[in-house]
Amino acid sequence: MAGHSQFKNIMHRKGKQDSVRSKMFSKLAREITVAAKSGLPDPAMNASLRLAIQNAKAQSMPKDNIDRAIKKASGSDGENYEEVRYEGYGPGGVAVIVVALTDNRNRTASTVRSTFTKAGGALGETGSVSFSFDRVGEISYKLSAGSADKVMEAAIEAGAEDVSTDEDGHTIICAFESIGEVSKALEAVLGEAETVKIIWKPQNTVPVDEERAVSLMKLIDTLEDDDDVQTVFSNFEVSDEVMAKLSA
Repeated sequence: MAGHSQFKNIMHRKGKQDSVRSKMFSKLAREITVAAKSGLPDPAMNASLRLAIQNAKAQSMPKDNIDRAIKKASGSDGENYEEVRYEGYGPGGVAVIVVALTDNRNRTASTVRSTFTKAGGALGETGSVSFSFDRVGEISYKLSAGSADKVMEAAIEAGAEDVSTDEDGHTIICAFESIGEVSKALEAVLGEAETVKIIWKPQNTVPVDEERAVSLMKLIDTLEDDDDVQTVFSNFEVSDEVMAKLSA
């Protein structure tokens, strides 16, 4: 959603940074463990594991934590997680997609449903909102990776679909199926990316006022605070004017 990352930074600055960081490391470790279980525990031979480790490093996750998460995949007592997608509507009918890694579908579904209800939204059926999103690859680089023109040229050569540059860095969008090939081609020119991940990109965004923006972000923060939830996507947009008020 437009303005999502900036808005989240504002919310997190006002929250408990240590708690947020610990929770983030736990989720990254779970992604690494699941990726390692899905194939070989060697990132050179497992593209999913390689991306999971890359994203963990981008968030400054300690190497020991990464190694433990990989080793956990080979343990017989490790939990068996599966990816589950939940879809629903937040306050004002804004579309929300929740991606979870869970070892207990009933527990996660109950928690997600309750969170939507308490926020004045409603959990829907699978497919109820995802038709208005595109599942794509998102590759991000810091501004230091190169000029906007250089990144644009590299992205076109790599087969990307879209590129945008702002004060936070460069964001490259590619087809979900080609994220491995595109990220590898970009790495050869621009170096290692900051993050490489699969996202649900809204086809259109819904502008919201300050009050609704706060309600929606509280819903998203509550969802993301759940141990089972990995990522949350929505299609609401926060204007620069509203962002300025919330930053004050």
